[in-house]
Amino acid sequence: MTLKASKLAMVPFVSVDNMMRLVHHIGIETFIADLAREIEADFVRWELFDKTPRFGSHSDVGVIELMPTSDGTYYAFKYVNGHPKNMGEGLQTVTAFGVLSDVYSGYPVLFSEMTILTALRTAATSAMATKHLAAPGATTMAMIGNGAQSEFQCLALKAVCGIDTVRLYDIDPAATAKCVRNLTGLGLDIITCTTPEDAIEGAQVITVATADKDMQTILTDNMVGAGVHINAIGGDCPGKTELHRDIVARSSVFVEYPPQTRIEGEIQQMAPDHPVTELWQVITGAAKGRQSASEVTLFDGVGFAIEDFSALRYVHAQITDTPYYVDLDLVADPDDPRDLFGMIKRAG
Repeated sequence: MTLKASKLAMVPFVSVDNMMRLVHHIGIETFIADLAREIEADFVRWELFDKTPRFGSHSDVGVIELMPTSDGTYYAFKYVNGHPKNMGEGLQTVTAFGVLSDVYSGYPVLFSEMTILTALRTAATSAMATKHLAAPGATTMAMIGNGAQSEFQCLALKAVCGIDTVRLYDIDPAATAKCVRNLTGLGLDIITCTTPEDAIEGAQVITVATADKDMQTILTDNMVGAGVHINAIGGDCPGKTELHRDIVARSSVFVEYPPQTRIEGEIQQMAPDHPVTELWQVITGAAKGRQSASEVTLFDGVGFAIEDFSALRYVHAQITDTPYYVDLDLVADPDDPRDLFGMIKRAG
């Protein structure tokens, strides 16, 4: 016997396939620009949110994390892993899914893939930070690390910040060739580089997104000139950095949530009281961003749950009256809320 669940028991589910179709329907640059606006709007409401560092389960080969938050109306969490060794085995380094729930009832209202969505929201966050921190009129970015994040980052800075030239470098030439292939025809001037020094030449914005789970010095202090803005987004777990500490020491550092970034970001190399500015304060005008043309600004981005909340809420709004989701029978729906056993019996 097949029983039909009530509408309240059905939860919209956005699969990987439907997420890709939704992105194509909206347009990838529009999608990222919309996400940047949603994240910025939620950063303005920063003080309303529950905030905690993500809960991580670390192993020798990677980490599995839960990232929760709530604004009192909706609750969201993301399950995400980070396994750098996966790339050598033909697997994704990062995979994720997320849930958005109604605080009043506790019922989930959206279940979604977030592997693609995380790449989109990470790029949108970098672009949002760059908009507020980079020198005015920046047109050229260096993209160091041409893996799964790279194309999203380049298109985000094009869509949100007006970047028109990207200089690409990766230790693996095949990764750079992949990035060139994917970005060709999308309105960017693309320059391939054979060293990181070459890549950052003439760039006003440097984005670093490498996957090694180690304390790396992808950029050394002598490579970074005055006036540059850096998005350091690859160092996102304990023991994993990308910048020499001297770069961090002479930069104005901007972060999402200090208790998390001090554990996971570039500033894990520094003293526990190393000065930082929270990005939400810059956005609201409570703190200053860039204060001089020669200043080096550093967005030490590790990813925070509010960004995932924004992304899930955006997707939830966008799928209404579209074919880009399916309903899952995910919530038990007994005729009498006290009679769960009776629900099982009626299915016999």
